[in-house]
Amino acid sequence: MKDSVTEEHLYLGFSHKYRDSIFPLHTSISLFLLSYCDCKLFKIFLVPTGEDVDDQFVTKNLLGDLEVHLISRSQLPVVVQSCCLPAVVVKDGKFCRAGLSVVLRHIIQKTYEADPSKKDVLELLGFKKTCLKACAEVSQWTRLCEISIPLAVEGFLTASPEHCQTIPPDILRFERKLAEPVRVHNDDKIRRQKLQQQKAGAKAAEPVLGKEATEEGKTVAVCEHPLQSLELSIAFSKLLVQEMSDAVNRESPHIRRTKTSDLPLLDHVFAEGLYFTLADIVLLPCIHQFLVSSKNQGKNLVNLPLISSWYQRVQEVPGVKKAAGKCNMELLQLPELISLPEEQLQDFSSVPDELEEDNEDSHFIGGPRPTMTKLMENGIEAKFSPHPYPSWTLDWTNLPSAVSPGEGKMSRDRALRKQQQLNNLVAVVTKLAKPGDVIVDFCSGGGHVGIVLAHMMPSCQVMLIENKELSLLRAKDRSDELGLNNIWFIQANLDYFNGTFNIGVALHACGVATDMVIEHCVKARAAFVISPCCYGFIQNTVKFKYPQSHQFKEILSYKEHMILCRFADQTALQLPPERRLIGKHCMGLVDLDRAWAAEEHNYSVQVISMEPESCSPKNNMLVGIPT
Repeated sequence: MKDSVTEEHLYLGFSHKYRDSIFPLHTSISLFLLSYCDCKLFKIFLVPTGEDVDDQFVTKNLLGDLEVHLISRSQLPVVVQSCCLPAVVVKDGKFCRAGLSVVLRHIIQKTYEADPSKKDVLELLGFKKTCLKACAEVSQWTRLCEISIPLAVEGFLTASPEHCQTIPPDILRFERKLAEPVRVHNDDKIRRQKLQQQKAGAKAAEPVLGKEATEEGKTVAVCEHPLQSLELSIAFSKLLVQEMSDAVNRESPHIRRTKTSDLPLLDHVFAEGLYFTLADIVLLPCIHQFLVSSKNQGKNLVNLPLISSWYQRVQEVPGVKKAAGKCNMELLQLPELISLPEEQLQDFSSVPDELEEDNEDSHFIGGPRPTMTKLMENGIEAKFSPHPYPSWTLDWTNLPSAVSPGEGKMSRDRALRKQQQLNNLVAVVTKLAKPGDVIVDFCSGGGHVGIVLAHMMPSCQVMLIENKELSLLRAKDRSDELGLNNIWFIQANLDYFNGTFNIGVALHACGVATDMVIEHCVKARAAFVISPCCYGFIQNTVKFKYPQSHQFKEILSYKEHMILCRFADQTALQLPPERRLIGKHCMGLVDLDRAWAAEEHNYSVQVISMEPESCSPKNNMLVGIPT
């Protein structure tokens, strides 16, 4: 165990206690992970949503062996006040991590850093350590685990009896997920092992993990009953940190010659496939509350056999029952739900995936000319306003080296183009900003925009928001080198930022992220200066439907708008000039739709080309000012 670990403060919301859980469920999930990891590295604060909270009741009765403190929202560090909870911040620091997945992943990483013997904790992050790393805004799986299921269960628990007769659609989506075949990085080998097992008519005889015992100071599994599938054997052998037996690993020649298409598919064991991950930790408190409530209402959950089996299986993982006990979770035993006739099961194909209908028409072939002609016939063409400060530039030679983007691992040519891009954004922002303004650098990456702004405008407060931890840590290192005191760092998805600000800026916000930044700015009535990127990644999401503006909706279908988006990405220098010109025109049309959509919210918006245009193939800039 490492001795010197910087103390960090963990802030969790607290609305009420219901049965054996603390709400919101994000708080119960966070506390369950802390208990599972046996992590005491964080000073924990509960932030009540109401005023009538009994301090002693909370600290003595709710949280087992975890020491907690109550704090009001107004007492939170200022940077945390701009974020949704849960959030973690270094004591007296300006680096905040916010949002459930970001905070949980951080807890896991800090636990392992403090005690590298806890390899089972690090394994929660899954293959390549990517479990729940993708933003909920773009990943349907992260959204289901992090947002949809917790909210669905909270809604189910608070609904009147007549409104909770049906299973929430998001719970059914999880049931359907468990019914899908599993794909893992080495699934070909495992599927061949499964085929060999089927050919031999054998059943796996590895132990199920049930009761925990101690042998020479180590936790080991006690065999309760034989497993019934190769997938279970592999999953639990990994939890036991042991290899499958040679008899299982050895393949006969005819098995090795079998085509991949003829191999049997793998079944789900845990939420993401074969292995126990953070997703299971997130879902267990939610599904537990749903099952307890359903059981108390006398419901027969015949439609959820896979969730029921998963719920029982998760309890067999070493450490889960102990963690549940610490969190006062009385886990249910539901053997009657595991085996049911197939004809009784609900047809899950009737439960549509989010966006399934919206995006079913997004696969297409064809060029942009018919769509562009259709817009022209209705009087719509790309419009570019003149650049307000075409020759404005920072004096890069006299700026500290840490301000320059060339400090990173960039070639000289790329660093020059990045400086040119920054000239364009900084020129506009410096003209818009007033002393005391709060400027938010969305999708900040390594902080190229935000650090320049903080250095150039010390009278303004600059906030950098980025989902990628390593990029933000590099930005903080550069800021520390410069001694900047007017800059904060927030590692979070955009949806977890709810602070007030005056100007929003983003350099090459990818795909839908541009529209998310505009949405944040519109809600805050803040000006925005944004350079979009990755137009080809634009597609309908839970929050955004395309086209957005009234004018474009009247003329173009979703498919036609997607054609514009795909061809807007055709601006690379190696492409023929005519192709690039069409790409630039498509960029202008997509951004015109964005500009008009913002103007429907009382904004004045201009679409401008950066100077020089050679600074980037994605050289559009949207400047919006509330009217």
